[in-house]
Amino acid sequence: MQWNFAMDSWHCPASTIDFRPGGEFHTTMAAKDGSMSFDFWGTYDVVEPPHLVKSTMGDGRKMSVHFEATEEGTRVTETFDPESENPVEMQRQGWQSILDNFKKYVESL
Repeated sequence: MQWNFAMDSWHCPASTIDFRPGGEFHTTMAAKDGSMSFDFWGTYDVVEPPHLVKSTMGDGRKMSVHFEATEEGTRVTETFDPESENPVEMQRQGWQSILDNFKKYVESL
């Protein structure tokens, strides 16, 4: 909830995670002004800490997140099947913004 949003005008007011294979995640993403929101959910397929998480989103698309230790820190690589409603580059930028927020949050701990 502290970092899972793509723009500063949005936030994540609710999130539940059952972080195990077969467990589900449910996240609400919402505009801070209340003008719109959506629920993002899916099921974890593979959970192999500290290196790999694979999941299937609620609409059947797949995503994976790989964590790799490097001399500079941890490299996080996320892949996802794009949806058909928005341009792929816009989706890529949104996912990257969320990862950037994750980085800021982790570094602040």
